[in-house]
Amino acid sequence: MSCGEPHETDCSEVLDHLYEFLDREMPDADCTKFEVHFEECSPCLEKYGLEQAVKKLVKRCCGQDDVPSDLRSKVMGRLEMIRSGQAVPEHDVTATPQES
Repeated sequence: MSCGEPHETDCSEVLDHLYEFLDREMPDADCTKFEVHFEECSPCLEKYGLEQAVKKLVKRCCGQDDVPSDLRSKVMGRLEMIRSGQAVPEHDVTATPQES
């Protein structure tokens, strides 16, 4: 997604690192760069707002349950695959095949 306007920080870079921004897992200088981008780019600001709302909803609805460590590992593994640009299989590659 891109708004078609030139920005100091490209829309694709912002969207590729949106969750890092939401979770404050990036350096302050990068956060500032993203905040400036959101002030200039309404499509990215809208996407940010949507993702922020989803994150709050998930936290409110699911924040009280303990997450099994194996599930957390699987989710983190998938996220790393996505972030590195690897193809993510549609089936669960971590599941044990069931015997017939």
